[in-house]
Formats: sequence, structure tokens, C-alpha cells
Amino acid sequence: MAWLFNIVYVLLVVIFSPWLLWRAIRQGKYRTGYREKLLGWVPRRASEDQRPGVWFHAVSVGEVNLLAPLLRRIAQDRPEWECVLSSTTPTGLALARKKYPDITSFYAPLDFSWAVRRAAARLRPCLLVLVELELWPNLIQAARSAGAKVALINGRLSQRSYSGYRWIRPWIGRLLRQVDLVAVQNAEYAERFLALGARPESVVITGSMKFDGAQTDRTNPATQRLAQLAGFQPQDIIFLAGSTQAPEEALALETFRQLADRWPRLRLVLVPRHPERFDEVARLLDQSGLCWVRRTELDKCTSKTSFGSEAGSPAETSCYRQTKDRPGGSSACRAGRNLPEARILLVDTVGELGAWWGTAQVAFVGGSLGRRGGQNMIEPAAYGAAVCFGPNTQNFRDIVGMLLARQAAVVVHSGEELTAFVRRCLEDPAWAAQLGRRAQALVLEQQGATQRTLDHLSMLVSHVQSIRGL
Repeated sequence: MAWLFNIVYVLLVVIFSPWLLWRAIRQGKYRTGYREKLLGWVPRRASEDQRPGVWFHAVSVGEVNLLAPLLRRIAQDRPEWECVLSSTTPTGLALARKKYPDITSFYAPLDFSWAVRRAAARLRPCLLVLVELELWPNLIQAARSAGAKVALINGRLSQRSYSGYRWIRPWIGRLLRQVDLVAVQNAEYAERFLALGARPESVVITGSMKFDGAQTDRTNPATQRLAQLAGFQPQDIIFLAGSTQAPEEALALETFRQLADRWPRLRLVLVPRHPERFDEVARLLDQSGLCWVRRTELDKCTSKTSFGSEAGSPAETSCYRQTKDRPGGSSACRAGRNLPEARILLVDTVGELGAWWGTAQVAFVGGSLGRRGGQNMIEPAAYGAAVCFGPNTQNFRDIVGMLLARQAAVVVHSGEELTAFVRRCLEDPAWAAQLGRRAQALVLEQQGATQRTLDHLSMLVSHVQSIRGL
């Protein structure tokens, strides 16, 4: 069957090559990692190293972040394991290398049989761990042929994906029966994997590790450092719109515009989902005529109180002198005409959103007013922020269901409803605080999936080690 998949993949590459070329030229994607992707030339483990090798595959930023609590637990409880991490996207790989500097990270080989076989031979894993729903047939077969076990962790299977897989149930069933562990988030997902053909003894319910990775302490060092860098004061009210896509930044900006005069301590933080949109959002902010600043400019400012400091103060003037001639603030700010407070921050970095959520009292989770299907709302909920998101959250349907059932979040259907939500939080801070407390309590109740997952992975590693006589 490997040759058939190879033919299909080659045809797909040919069909989509114009689109891939266009993105490479216009957005800088798909320009690196060809040796790893096409040939499987991933970093080689030392041949004399007898430590258990565990290969984690996380497709992009969300899955890379998800692994944080599990990798920390492994470092504490299983220090003899040698973990490596592959990712498919440039942003995912960049985050992996930044977030886990002690772990070897690399581009995942594409699912061509020759690439995944070479990667498995170079890594010699005893366990391949796929995050959420990364079922690649040649990769799974290559790992098994190398004597490794295969695990799917934090598994989820939406109704839409399940309906699609049902059309190819015989094939997907054969693939799932090659997976030794299917650790899923809830009973509903377990039933769907079983209906598609997964072996009953392989399916376990561990809960969602996303709850375990959520930080609940606003005084954590990363959040405190960013709040200090931005010059946030205790009396400030931070409205953060995170993981946004068009037109959500414009809607959040309009909300701020309508409320800013009445609430002068209101601050807006925008965190677009994709780095290639940073400049697009910067142009939107320039066109607004409001004073704003880029996150990357804050590092160049000499004062920790530069963003949001009083107009004309020494701290503000110091930062202004460094940034006025660069793109990164509104034209009015750069021209120096009656420079107001810079009350809007564009976060143009990758991997910091989790810490920025800890600065927010009011949170909008993006990707939910368009067709993307929503982004992770657990992080702002864990900090106790008053959370809202749009109606299109099918990627997090179970989490949304829990939040709404506990009256711990609010759905907004338009820019007008977003403005109304933020206004209510400002007018009735007790209501907003209660919304946040309920959200945080829910997150705390759901934690524990990481340890359950590690227990199951440990049994697989031990089994392989016993077979290999190690």
C-alpha cells in the first residue's frame, strides 16, 4: 500500500504546486527543511545511545504548546527518555526550538515511504507519539517496522471529521488498528474512534491535556515580565483579542474606539494568529489614526513604562525617540503631533500569547467570528479573565460546551455584541469577575490528563524495552 500512498502524495504536490509556489514567494512559507521533509534526513541519534527514544509529532503551534506539561513531567519522572519533536509548519518548529531548547526539534518528514523510513532509522524510536489526530499511514507503518509502538494522545475527533472518515471506514479502521494507544479527551470521542475501527483495548479516556498546560497564576514570571515591559499599571483594564483572523482585529479596534474615551484606563492588545498578517494589522492600525506600538519595539525602549505611560513623560519620550522613524506606530504618533498615550499594542511575536493572556481582564478568543472554527479559550479562562468568543468554535466544541454550561463564557455574534460585552465588563466589574472565577474553577477541575497520559506511554515504552532486552 505504501506505493499507492506515494503516488497519491506526488499527485497532490503536482496539483497544489502553483499554490505552494505562490505562498513561498508571497509569504515566505515552504522555503526550508527540504532534506528533512522530502528525504527524511532528520538528526540522527547516536548509535551507542541505549536510552528509550520517544518521537513526538506535533503539527503546528497549538500542538507544540500542548506538549509543554507532558514534556515537563517526562523530564521530572522519566529523565532516561530521549525525546525528539517534529513539526510540520515553520511557526511550529520555531516555537518548539524556542520553547524546548533541550529537545532536538526538526521538520517532520512528509509521508512518503522513503522519507519516513529513513527518519525512523535515524531516530530509532521505541515510541512514536502523534498529537490529537495526525494519522499518516506510511509514518505509522515505518515506526512499527522499526519496532516502535504508536500512540495517539489528546485524541479528538469532531463530528465533521468523523462523518468524513466514515466514507473510508475500512481503510481508516485498518490504520487505527495499528495504533497501540488511542488516548482521547472524552467518552464521545472514544465512541467515534471505536466506531471507525480502533481496537477497544487501545482506546482510553484520559481527558484533555490542554487544561493541564494552562497557567492559572497571573504572577508567573513570563506574564509579569511582559506586563512590566508594556508598562501596564494595576488600575489599567486590559482588553486582549488573541489568535485573531480578519476581520476580528478591526472589530476589536472599533470596540476600543467606542469605549476608550469613557474608560481612559482601557488598553487594547491585539495578537493575530498568523505571523504573515502582522504587517496587515499594522496597516489597519495606521489607518485608524490611533496611537499604537508593536511588541517588538518594546524591547528597544529604554523604559519599562513606555507603553501606556503618560504623554510627554520622560519614559514615553525615550521610547518615542527610538521608534518614531520606524514602522510600528500610527502616523500621528510618528509625526509627533500632540502625542497621546499609546493605548494599543500589536503583539507581533510568536509563542507569547499564553503569557499575554495573563495580563487581560477581558478576553476575546479569535478564529471564531470567521470560518476557522475557533482557537483555544482555555488559557484566558484559566487566568480568570472574562472570556467571550464567536459562534464558530467547532474545533473546541466540547470545551465551549463546558464553559457555557457553567455560565463561564459568553458567545458574541457580531462586532456590536463584542462591544456590548466589553462595555458590560467595564460597567459591571463584579459580573466580569464572577464570569472569570467560574471559568478558572472549571479549568482547575479538569486538570490531571497529563499524568494519566504519561502512565500509559510509560507502559508502552517498558514493553518495547523488554522486547529489545534493554
